Amino acid sequence: MAEAIQITLPDGSVKQVPPGTTPFDIANGISPRLAQAAIAAKAGDELIDLSKPLDKSTEIRLLTEKDPEALQVVRHSCAHVMATAVLELFPETKLGHGPYTETGFFYDFYRPTPFTPDDLKKIEERMLQIVQRDEKFQREWLPRAEGLERFEKEGDFMKVHFIKQFTKEDEKISLYRNGNFVDFCRGPHIPTTSRIKAFKVMNLAGAYWLGDEKNPQLQRIYGTAFLNKKDMDEYFAKLEEAQRRDHRVLGKQLDLFSIQDLAGPGLIFWHPKGGIMRKLMEDWLREEYLKRGYSLVYTPHVARTDLWKTSGHAGYYAQNMFTPMELDDAEYRMKPMNCPFHILIYKDSLKSYRDLPVRLGELGTVYRYERSGVMHGLLRVRGFTQDDAHIFCTPAQIEDEVVGCIDFAFSLLNTYGFKEFQVELSIWDPNDTKSYIGTKENWAMAIGALESALKRKNIPYKTIPGEAAFYGPKIDVKLVDAIGRLWQLSTVQFDFTLPERFGLEYVGEDGQRHQPLMVHRALYGSVERFFGVLIEHYAGAFPAWLSPVQVGIVPISEKHVEYAHAVKKQLEQVGVRVELDARSEKMNSKIRDFAQQKIPFVLVMGDKEVAENKVSVRTRGKGDEGQTLTTDFVARIKKLIDEKSVEL
Repeated sequence: MAEAIQITLPDGSVKQVPPGTTPFDIANGISPRLAQAAIAAKAGDELIDLSKPLDKSTEIRLLTEKDPEALQVVRHSCAHVMATAVLELFPETKLGHGPYTETGFFYDFYRPTPFTPDDLKKIEERMLQIVQRDEKFQREWLPRAEGLERFEKEGDFMKVHFIKQFTKEDEKISLYRNGNFVDFCRGPHIPTTSRIKAFKVMNLAGAYWLGDEKNPQLQRIYGTAFLNKKDMDEYFAKLEEAQRRDHRVLGKQLDLFSIQDLAGPGLIFWHPKGGIMRKLMEDWLREEYLKRGYSLVYTPHVARTDLWKTSGHAGYYAQNMFTPMELDDAEYRMKPMNCPFHILIYKDSLKSYRDLPVRLGELGTVYRYERSGVMHGLLRVRGFTQDDAHIFCTPAQIEDEVVGCIDFAFSLLNTYGFKEFQVELSIWDPNDTKSYIGTKENWAMAIGALESALKRKNIPYKTIPGEAAFYGPKIDVKLVDAIGRLWQLSTVQFDFTLPERFGLEYVGEDGQRHQPLMVHRALYGSVERFFGVLIEHYAGAFPAWLSPVQVGIVPISEKHVEYAHAVKKQLEQVGVRVELDARSEKMNSKIRDFAQQKIPFVLVMGDKEVAENKVSVRTRGKGDEGQTLTTDFVARIKKLIDEKSVEL
């Protein structure tokens, strides 16, 4: 008889079971109710099927609806159900891959005839039938050669590619079956299709096979699935709210910005109202630069390709750069980054240790090639302005400088009304020597400096391997907006490679020349992206200090216009941005027009207000607040603006 294996449960208890015991057996041994509730299991760090036989001692965690990983398994299984439905309805279709995503799942299909919206409805209806058929997900193993032969015979060129890429010649391949549907897949999956409780087929998009425009175009069907209908209803309510806040729609409605076809995609035109908001954002930042010991610099938009070769961008970042321009003296390229320019400013004169740290800040416009299919309003563009800063310092100064950057980032985000954040430390993958510059010693030192700074500030963070920039590790601050979405904006990046590539030096206390360390730092990330996030966070209803128009004035009739102009002048004298509507329209119509523009305050004035030197105040989100002395309202709004309050 085979020797028993030890199964350690999350509470620390240990069960002795024979080899071949499955997680479902273990769950059933604990409680039949637990066995019914379990969706999948985790053996150590590996997600596995409940039906997988265990052949060695391990830690086991049974996953139920309470576990986030369970949703991944449900969504991946739902992708298989969708593929099953597609093949039953359209058997000529060939399968690509169908992974789960953060919000659901998708599956890539090759089919000469395009799917239609009616087809998507039919697919969803057939999926419901498959769920009700209660088909078991069963794992099968097949010799690699036999599997290749099967898929080649059926013309499934994508499956053939995946098998060749992800399996070795001498191993068996993993297949999953439900009913008559069989797919090359590593799993895991839920026990049966009936465990899918809530799903929706969402939409259709195009995708080139392997992301190459020369390959066949696939049809990608997106869907989502949840552990229960309540969660799915909440998701769609949130999605509806996100659509209401879409910065592209609000940008047009509030006349903030546009993207012009004649000029090209991904290039932003800031309209006057958006322009005043941009000025406020840039003025605040430049003032903070100076308060925090930064020097302001300005650099060109293009440079010789030789500069980008020295920096490494021509090799490591070439696919994101605009194509070269041949001029009479050399080949030039638009800048995708500001850092090499700041390095040249630093290098222009020899620095002493007494001069360090040197902090150079710029709102510099950069240009990056983005494919037309991925651009998205203000959030993904080809030309944008980075609030870029670079700090050159000694090794003894590095931790203080990183802490200063973190403080600056949180101060900025708090100023704009963001209170909830998630922080990530992105580090390299030491096994990937092609994607990164630098020695293991340098990377260890850089990662250690960022970790120390985060711990010093008592900031919780998550370490993300393999997500570092090619020149060093980074700290990313992700804010949480009004409806719970995460946005990547502020970043602090360590760089030990560019100072070496450019031969940067400073004279130390010992009179010898040393290489400085370098920190890249962007807080808005880009002015455009930050502006897009602001629009969506506030749904266009900005705090008073940021609003392009802060007060709308509505005289009830023509005889009140003169007084309205006097009030307007009082407000403008203290820096308030005001619009006066003197049209011969009805009062309610004027108020409604200002409300649609989401202006914080509307002041109405008639006979009584004129006689008593008052204004009747309507506040956004609060309605009619009644009359107040004009001088009191002026003081009130000035205080809100001066304090940069996010409340009205």
